[in-house]
Amino acid sequence: MSVNQQAHTGPPYGQPQPGYQGYQQPAYGGQLLQGVPQSQYGAYNGPMPGYQQPVPPQGYFPSLGFPSKGSPVSLNSDTSLAPNFIGSLRAPPTSGAPPPVSGASLPSGHLAYSQFGHGDVQNGIPASAAPMQSYIQEKQRPPASQPFLPGSAPTPVSQTSTFQQYGPPPASVQQLSNHMAGMTIGSTTASAAPPAGLGYGPPTSVPPVSGSFSATGSGLYTPYTASQGPPPTRIGPSPYPPTTGAPRPPAVPGPPLAGQTVAGPPASQPNHVSSPPPPSPMAGPHAGPPTSGLHGAPPLAHPPQPGYQMQQNGSFGQVRGPQPHYGGAYPGTPNYGSQPGPPPPPKRLDPDSIPSPQLNELPPQQKPRHRIDPDAIPSPIQVIEDDRNNRGSEPFVTGVRGQVPPLVTTNFLVKDQGNASPRYIRCTSYNIPCTSDMAKQSQVPLAAVIKPLATLPPEEALPYLVDHGESGPVRCNRCKAYMCPFMQFIEGGRRFQCCFCSCVTEVPPHYFQHLDHTGKRVDFYDRPELSLGSYEFLATVDYCKNNKFPSPPAFIFMIDVSYNAVKSGLVRLICEELKSLLDYLPREGNMEESAIRVGFVTYNKVLHFYNVKSSLAQPQMMVVSDVADMFVPLLDGFLVNVNESRTVIASLLDQIPEMFADTRETETVFAPVIQAGLEALKAAECAGKLFVFHTSLPIAEAPGKLKNRDDKKLINTDKEKALFQPQTSFYNNLAKDCVAQGCCVDLFLFPNQYLDVATLGVVTYQTGGSIYKYAYFQLETDQDRFLNDLRRDVQKEVGFDAVMRVRTSTGIRATDFFGAFYMSNTTDVEMAGLDCDKTITVEFKHDDKLSEDSGALLQCALLYTSCAGQRRLRIHNLSLNCCTQLADLYRNCETDTLINYLAKYAYRGVLSSPVKTVRDALINQCAQILACYRKNCASPSSAGQLILPECMKLLPVYLNCVLKSDVLQPGPEVTTDDRAYIRQLVTSMDVAETNVFFYPRLLPLTKADVDSDSLPAAIRNSEERLSKGDIYLLENGLNIFVWVGVNVQQGLIQNLFGVSSFSQISNALSTLPVLENPFSKKVRSMIDMLQVQRSRYMKLIIVKQEDKLEMLFKHFLVEDKSLSGGASYVDFLCHMHKEIRQLLS
Repeated sequence: MSVNQQAHTGPPYGQPQPGYQGYQQPAYGGQLLQGVPQSQYGAYNGPMPGYQQPVPPQGYFPSLGFPSKGSPVSLNSDTSLAPNFIGSLRAPPTSGAPPPVSGASLPSGHLAYSQFGHGDVQNGIPASAAPMQSYIQEKQRPPASQPFLPGSAPTPVSQTSTFQQYGPPPASVQQLSNHMAGMTIGSTTASAAPPAGLGYGPPTSVPPVSGSFSATGSGLYTPYTASQGPPPTRIGPSPYPPTTGAPRPPAVPGPPLAGQTVAGPPASQPNHVSSPPPPSPMAGPHAGPPTSGLHGAPPLAHPPQPGYQMQQNGSFGQVRGPQPHYGGAYPGTPNYGSQPGPPPPPKRLDPDSIPSPQLNELPPQQKPRHRIDPDAIPSPIQVIEDDRNNRGSEPFVTGVRGQVPPLVTTNFLVKDQGNASPRYIRCTSYNIPCTSDMAKQSQVPLAAVIKPLATLPPEEALPYLVDHGESGPVRCNRCKAYMCPFMQFIEGGRRFQCCFCSCVTEVPPHYFQHLDHTGKRVDFYDRPELSLGSYEFLATVDYCKNNKFPSPPAFIFMIDVSYNAVKSGLVRLICEELKSLLDYLPREGNMEESAIRVGFVTYNKVLHFYNVKSSLAQPQMMVVSDVADMFVPLLDGFLVNVNESRTVIASLLDQIPEMFADTRETETVFAPVIQAGLEALKAAECAGKLFVFHTSLPIAEAPGKLKNRDDKKLINTDKEKALFQPQTSFYNNLAKDCVAQGCCVDLFLFPNQYLDVATLGVVTYQTGGSIYKYAYFQLETDQDRFLNDLRRDVQKEVGFDAVMRVRTSTGIRATDFFGAFYMSNTTDVEMAGLDCDKTITVEFKHDDKLSEDSGALLQCALLYTSCAGQRRLRIHNLSLNCCTQLADLYRNCETDTLINYLAKYAYRGVLSSPVKTVRDALINQCAQILACYRKNCASPSSAGQLILPECMKLLPVYLNCVLKSDVLQPGPEVTTDDRAYIRQLVTSMDVAETNVFFYPRLLPLTKADVDSDSLPAAIRNSEERLSKGDIYLLENGLNIFVWVGVNVQQGLIQNLFGVSSFSQISNALSTLPVLENPFSKKVRSMIDMLQVQRSRYMKLIIVKQEDKLEMLFKHFLVEDKSLSGGASYVDFLCHMHKEIRQLLS
């Protein structure tokens, strides 16, 4: 089918829709909702009182963003604007002229979302009514409380201004694409119409607002019989008269939409929070409430003109009768387990049918055209909630090819029946285009986010370990793929055909087994490698370095004992903790004690090695002052077994803080420390991990010495990329040596000033290690976080000396890799260490055609040494569908994984390109993805509508969060080190971590049920969702904020903080006080529950409303405009719409 054909337009309106052949697609990747009532939005009650919008200066046209004397004549002249300008566009009509039509359709919200499966919701007119679109005006809505009886005609209203007028149809309509809102504005030669350029009133009357357009669907549906299948839903009634001229049928109300919570997109913010930023005296939007979607009203209407019958516009809170061409509300579909059901049609938004605030509720100077109602644009919270309800109860069974898993935010069990669990691999799309042309056309990146050693919940079985003895795993002769469920046995089981390269290989005699009548081996269910998606093989000596089995790994603790580290109490804290922590080193399944050996080094300008041999009465110290030529002064006694040397180690850890208590040495070295650890592991002939605790820029004379090159003036210039690059290539070469030895480096940083994370982090990053950063470390507030991070880092599962390769079936191949690793060739990802939290993201490209019948296969093979020194292969297999229709691609995408990939791609891009170039490329790619969908998959509709694929309706909100992140758009308080730290952190995050990092979770604590274990329902990340009388918790994987409103009841403050008033709450708390009351217990248990879910211990920050720390908190309210210039969600949606329209025109 040609790409220009309609991929899934519905049948003629009003007829039953056939189901998709062979597709059962879920509502966002899951089953359809069972018995959800049809949507019915109540009327929007107008703007929040008490917030005035600023008025722009004379001569300012919000849509253009620069002063101008005359009003802009051509609305196409905005092409010169920078793509990240998102201005406002909401002008009142010029006197006497009808206002421009807003055909802009912004992404419709969750109204229809939970109703149907994939597809899109349409709102706006049928194509046949398009010519009448030219002069349709918004008018005032009656108050929400106005009664409306089923079956009655719309309540008559005395003022003519509440009716919609239609002028005579224009003689020649030239559609101009309006700059941001994507309004279709007609200019015509008929005398009744104003010139196109006069669509704006006097400039003074246009308030510039962040999310200028305030309208969105009022979610009104009319009855629809179950036999007809899902209708092409629109959000809000069509603001057009019936094309037939027949009288309008009576209106019928529909039931309300279930559980309508609203949420917004994640912003990518620094979750590091170095220190409270200075309270900046900010003028502008942040002083007031959220700019998005608060105020704005439709303009006054003009006296009726002859021509069309008058009719009420759909922005009233009532239901209108069935439209010709449109069916009514869809009754909901039964739940079919975890298998997807048929997709509904695409979502559209049309500002003409979007509720706006009441006109008379605004002061006279604020009578703008419309603002989009934030409740009517796609809500992350709603999508997450719907997926939990639809897919959280059934196990996800992996037996079916190309199944889209539940979202990462849904709690679900996995049953492995031949494909790897989504905990190990998630893809951007589970149905990939058959040809490279189709992939290029859609611009959807084909990528997999792989977490080979992911931790599984206790209810799921760990991968089985298969031992084939000395012959090792069975593999394809040609491509070396490992035996897996997709291999085809032939000739009675004597040979197998490879599913990756089609080569036929003899089955080794010891592995032979007969086939049953279906061609399956009779031992199919007894062998994990034939029936499961994930399993492990015990590797033979051929898979080991130098053809000999490895020794167990070692951990070396390297402690900075310079003045800063000693004075802050850090050295004493580390030594005290290690005494008990060494009993918890990782160990293999049922081993009584860990096989890992330990060693200790302290350093400032010189290095001190310690002999802790079990036969000594006291530890011995050896100093190496020649840091230019590093060597290890002792072999025997440096790396020891903890149990054997317990008393000597304890004595050493007691002595270190005393030995350096009076140090005056402030300078440190860094590279020689890593060289020393590397040499020690080489001498012991084992792999291992260095735990380096470091406090300052290494300026002492030594290899790898650094200078302070921090320069905020480089931000937003072409030289900004230098801030993310290492100062010297020395550390890259050192990293390469570390990887060759299997020496992984974990770095704990405690800076009080610039430390050059971009350079110091190179070795950590390329060896597969982790960086932890505690800026301005203070014992009383930061010790909990540091000790929890250290405990988890020492105890977690880790593989050493790891090599990973991803094989694919013919037609695609792995071309690009993102994550913390080193590559010496184009196929092997090498990591000195790989832990259970790290992911490797792999991008695939076509090198041939794929077929729909055979699909596409991936096999990820990881060769590693376990913590007991056993060499193993972990294999993960995944089969995907292939499609010749773009609609199938768009129905099987996963937005969370897509955002994970796009963020990593962008964060790597800043190393080589100016940040602005990277941002523009991201916006452009997403606009192309959505424009391709609009052009090839959505049913025809007015250009003023924004149509989003069901699976990708959150792409704009999440993308905006990535664009606003500290790496791509830093605020003035974000340090260069923070940006380098976040860049490295995100690069190896999994999908669940990027999801909450970019769109933080915001929970109303006062709504928590103290008697249940569950969390309260999340709300959207916007200031307008916060109430002064409530307490909220916001978490993003690095921080937890507890925000306290100024009007919170005294009793709640007493119960949570143990003080009697708001003013007595201390910002310095790093943990909540332990109080014996239900509310305190509930909140503390919620925080503990969140901490367990995240890979790092989150810092607790108490924020009082109107306090200086509130600026930092608002940084994470990612649906709002940001202080660093990031757009609000509403504005960005309008901007994306403009970009899509430009691509389509």
